[in-house]
Amino acid sequence: MAAQREARLGAVVVRARRGGPWRPWGAVTRFVVRKPLGAMGAAIILALGMMAVTAPWITFYDPLAWDLPVKLIPPSASHWLGTDEMGRDLWSRIVMGAQISLQVGFASVAFGSGSGGILGIISAWYGGRVDQLMQRLLDALMSIPTLILALAVTASLGQSLTNIIIAIAITQIPRANRIVRSQALSVKEADFVLAARALGASNTRIMFRHILPQCVAPWLIIVSAGLGAAILIEASLSFLGLGVPAPAPSWGGMLSGPARNYYAVAPWMAIWPGLALSLAVYGFNLFGDALRDVLDPRLRGS
Repeated sequence: MAAQREARLGAVVVRARRGGPWRPWGAVTRFVVRKPLGAMGAAIILALGMMAVTAPWITFYDPLAWDLPVKLIPPSASHWLGTDEMGRDLWSRIVMGAQISLQVGFASVAFGSGSGGILGIISAWYGGRVDQLMQRLLDALMSIPTLILALAVTASLGQSLTNIIIAIAITQIPRANRIVRSQALSVKEADFVLAARALGASNTRIMFRHILPQCVAPWLIIVSAGLGAAILIEASLSFLGLGVPAPAPSWGGMLSGPARNYYAVAPWMAIWPGLALSLAVYGFNLFGDALRDVLDPRLRGS
């Protein structure tokens, strides 16, 4: 046994020497060349992330402070994107709104898609009544339109950032569950899973040690696609008055309420929040499509 282990280790070392060290920048370069639109989406996401992280250093005004003498002024050197009806700087509000949108998007998708994926593996592994009960419950959730479901959950739980994350996360569960479950159903019949079961491995070990790694690729595709949808749902909830409570600077909230009365005289109040929201959703969708093409073996050559 020791000799076999040494031989395997030697083979691994030889292959590593032949192939050389893994260079992440080479992988990034290949991705940019093969998927330029996906790279553009990744650049948009990175720019939004940097803007959200560096918000305290790249904003010059308090996004919540009123300054009525400078209300409704157009973009200028002092206010890059202009001001709203309360004299608040739109650049500062949009930058701070990026923090809220990305926080809601990543947290809700991580919780919703993560729990949906785990439930999908459990459902596929146990099958039978467990699978039937779980899938019927998810069918009931999927029968409700996404925005209506988010509205109902938010109205029931109350209006707060945490409750919005929970509401959007619930809408992410069914899709992630279906995709991961379908992958797990095929993986559970693989030889290495049957071998692990024959060796006496527990159900938990088989599910999370052997099946879960094989479901990461489709799960990542669902996550990347769900981020744009989550940001759009948060903006829709804020537009309808059930999003992040005022006066927090939310992109959807900036497009609703009394601000709509000033669009004719101050169109920049609608242009910049709408553009930020569109860019965020567009970037996540582009990156998600490219990630799907890279990770899906059926589309890897496209």
